[in-house]
Amino acid sequence: MRYIPQPIDISDVYLPEELNTLVEAMARNVHEVWAQTRIEQGWIYGTERNDDLKQHPSLIPYEQLTEEEKEYDRNTVMGTLKLIIHLGFKIG
Repeated sequence: MRYIPQPIDISDVYLPEELNTLVEAMARNVHEVWAQTRIEQGWIYGTERNDDLKQHPSLIPYEQLTEEEKEYDRNTVMGTLKLIIHLGFKIG
């Protein structure tokens, strides 16, 4: 069988600007959780990703990530918050 992802459509959900601080705090935490998990799995910092040696260039503090990498974490967070709102929950 072939897996076909079917995420819930949240394209019509917009986040209020007052959530920008929350988005950034959550994005930082998403990175921290990811990095902690990698480190617990034996990964270390490396200038290039190397799965065999378990080295990854993103094992650095959030503030040192490229804007592109930060945007990836922000998009994850915004997708999660939009889904929460789409499902009828309130963020307050």
